[in-house]
Amino acid sequence: MRIRIVDAFTDRPFAGNPAGVLLLDAFPEDDWLQKVAMEVNHAETAFAHRLDEGGEADWALRWFTPVAEVAMCGHATLATAHVLHSTGVHEGPVRFATRSGVLVATPREDGSLTLDFPTAPLTPVEVPDGVAQALGAEPLAAFDTGPNVGDLLIELADEKTVRALTPDHKALGAYSERGIIATARADDPTRGHDFVSRCFFPNVGIDEDPVTGSAHTALAPFWSERLGRAELTGLQASPRSGSVRTELRGDRTLLSGSAVTVIEGELIA
Repeated sequence: MRIRIVDAFTDRPFAGNPAGVLLLDAFPEDDWLQKVAMEVNHAETAFAHRLDEGGEADWALRWFTPVAEVAMCGHATLATAHVLHSTGVHEGPVRFATRSGVLVATPREDGSLTLDFPTAPLTPVEVPDGVAQALGAEPLAAFDTGPNVGDLLIELADEKTVRALTPDHKALGAYSERGIIATARADDPTRGHDFVSRCFFPNVGIDEDPVTGSAHTALAPFWSERLGRAELTGLQASPRSGSVRTELRGDRTLLSGSAVTVIEGELIA
């Protein structure tokens, strides 16, 4: 079977967030899926197979980190849709049946793709004791992001603080199901982004995720309320970096970005 590595939320190779993508006839045993994801060793590997016509979705889709299956993943969904469209396997909007419901990826005229995801519910919480020490910066506020995302969203003072973080990854795992989203308003919006973020997910084997679509389902409502606009651009300031265009539509959030296939080969195991 063909296996591809796709860089998502970027328009150039070796940036954004890499994901493995495998198109299957059906899902094998979970143990095999997990072993493949461990072998690929990227933040997520996506596995998809075609569904019968006439249903609510076109493809079934699952995502695995090197150590666990996850409930929702934006960049690997974008990568899968990119493979389906770039190889001619699917045309037009594609509906994925996932653990987070039906997620739709729609191609745009500029070659990018738009994902339709559920908006994360944000609940203000007290900043847990020890978070500041583990993160290496003093939080302004903290929010629970609900079951699909499973992170603690932390607002920091400014973009410079977010970029300078050198957290204790092991310690961060104590404060949420998946990890921590650190964010701040952009220092200079004229540079093309409205807010910045970094994402640390030690509980699913990812110290720092390069660009996280699912996190932007929480970042979009957070910053849309504060900036007074439904359409924003987020820059995830990881070493690889990548941009996510967001549009808040009530209980749904649109995430737009590009993707590039960088490796294609044959899985023989």
